[in-house]
Amino acid sequence: MSPRKPLQKPRRLGLYGPFLLLLIAAIGWSVAWLWLRGEVERRMDAGQASLEQDGYQLSWASRAISGYPFRLDVTLGDARLRAPSGWILAAPILKGEAFAHAPDHWVIVADDGVVFTRRVGGSVVVKAKALRASLSEADAHPPRLSIEGLGLTFAAAPGANPFFITAADEVHLHTRAGPNDQGAAYFELDQAKANFPGLIGRIAQGRPVSLIADGVYSHAGALDGRDWASAVRAWSAAGGALNVRRMRVAAGQALLDASAGTLGVDGDGRLSGSLTARLRQAPRTLTAMGQAGAISPGAVDSAGAVLGARARGPTTTVTIDFQAGQTTLGPVDIAPAPRIY
Repeated sequence: MSPRKPLQKPRRLGLYGPFLLLLIAAIGWSVAWLWLRGEVERRMDAGQASLEQDGYQLSWASRAISGYPFRLDVTLGDARLRAPSGWILAAPILKGEAFAHAPDHWVIVADDGVVFTRRVGGSVVVKAKALRASLSEADAHPPRLSIEGLGLTFAAAPGANPFFITAADEVHLHTRAGPNDQGAAYFELDQAKANFPGLIGRIAQGRPVSLIADGVYSHAGALDGRDWASAVRAWSAAGGALNVRRMRVAAGQALLDASAGTLGVDGDGRLSGSLTARLRQAPRTLTAMGQAGAISPGAVDSAGAVLGARARGPTTTVTIDFQAGQTTLGPVDIAPAPRIY
């Protein structure tokens, strides 16, 4: 019978090795997070300088970055953006969050609402049950952007003129970049309560107004400029056109619902192109346009005859053209084409 071998003591490296590896990983991740934190600050400062070169003014009273170890949380106090046109957007508190493994995808919330200041008319305070945004692919044309507002109210600041919208159930805005220099945009305003002046007020008759606009546009990279007008001019000069997937405007009982059409902007800044649309309560809308002075009494009668000949029950399908600065319903000129800038 062979003698029993003495038991060997366990190696300390085997006992402590996993803990050492964990400690090294934690130190490495901490260094990486601190680098990401500094990178966020650097990019924010660079973005601020870039905007200033384009005529914008971006500022904040305070900035705090936290979220270690797995998030990047940025909190800005009294954030303020002034556009070259004179419009201002401000937020008392603005919070942004991104995961450390995806630092280019940000979710932004404004729990205390925002304030926008019109070039003429003063400031409007916007409050909401939820007001948030998501931003990624910032270098794309357009960026991947989603803005959502739920249960919104719009109140004029003391001394400011009233804003035409007082409340809305929902507001949504989405933009996406596509292939071949295309861009997609979707906007929805649901159940807006307002005191609309003039024509829209006559049509809505005090009832809520809803709007949906959904389309794909070409030459997305050309839609760029110091302000809205210069961006649209550059886009139009490049041959930009909007392919309408849906455009729906509901004001009271009146309805315009277009699901096909191509639109552009002419050299005078007015809408051009055509839409195939379904109209509901069209005679009432024409009457309201005549009462508001938007179209002449003769145009009301002529357009009414066209709609009557094409009516199929309560709705009518027509082609609306925007050409040479005029809006035509079938063969009848009814009003100037809407001005885009």
